Amino acid sequence: MSKYKVGIDLGGTNIVAGVVDKDYNIIARAECKTAIPRPESEVCDSMAVIVKEAVKKAKLKMDDISHIGIGVPGAVNPETKVVEISPNLLFHNWEVSKMMEERLNKPVSIENDANAAAWGEYLAGSAKGCKNAVAITLGTGVGGGIIIDGKLYSGSNFAGAELGHMVIVKDGKECGCGRKGCWEAYASATALINMTKEAIKNEKAEFSYMLNAVEGDLNNVTGKTPFDAMFAGDSTGKAVVDEYIGYLATGIVNVINIFQPDIICIGGGVCRQGENLLAPVRAIVEKERITKHNEKQTVLCTATLGNDAGIIGAAML
Repeated sequence: MSKYKVGIDLGGTNIVAGVVDKDYNIIARAECKTAIPRPESEVCDSMAVIVKEAVKKAKLKMDDISHIGIGVPGAVNPETKVVEISPNLLFHNWEVSKMMEERLNKPVSIENDANAAAWGEYLAGSAKGCKNAVAITLGTGVGGGIIIDGKLYSGSNFAGAELGHMVIVKDGKECGCGRKGCWEAYASATALINMTKEAIKNEKAEFSYMLNAVEGDLNNVTGKTPFDAMFAGDSTGKAVVDEYIGYLATGIVNVINIFQPDIICIGGGVCRQGENLLAPVRAIVEKERITKHNEKQTVLCTATLGNDAGIIGAAML
């Protein structure tokens, strides 16, 4: 049996494939844009191309690969190997494993992308050695992965752990799932970007630091934009960051109150801000969690593996 596997992190913006060895190291990777909307077959074609590219970069052959795993956003049934619904990819009842097995002639497993990231962190990252853990991914959406007693929890219909779709604002912003007020609509990287754009549009000052920073083009706004502005002393940037942190903390307190995990690790591009993001979130959590007087508290940290967690977890499904 080969010691190499491939993990694919299929996101709403990018697709990344990595060759993973038996020690959970990514030895080569390749990526491309997801470019949604487009047909399921084209997305599978792209995944197959970058898998082969990653294997070539690793100086291996496809014969050296024993298994391929894919982390997909949405409701994923690992038993039937069908993506039942993926709001961010605009697909439903997608037989992705079958389509990929036809293209690569390898066994292919699938799992919710946040579950795959949680599994990666549990095996080799910040949740290693923990009995109960929650991994939250802040990306195009908000993904959740839950480990209970050392096992992935996904519910009786494999659609559990969709933490991004708990409502934190009644009749709030519309979410991609069709519901209003979901945590995802307020705490995802996409939400942060949208909040930043809206703040720039509503500025009344003659000079806008953030508009100047993105060279007058709102399409250049990223999740980093308001943080950079805040560090430069811009009040609008700080207001956006403060609002975002409030929404993020609200959901995290809910997760702690429900699951009481040993650790919550947060991944995704927004987490590159490190303690600039987590320290103020912790301050809110410490005030609002139901267990504020307990000796043992949930540890809140960034995901050690970063964006690699989903690749490693998918490969090791």
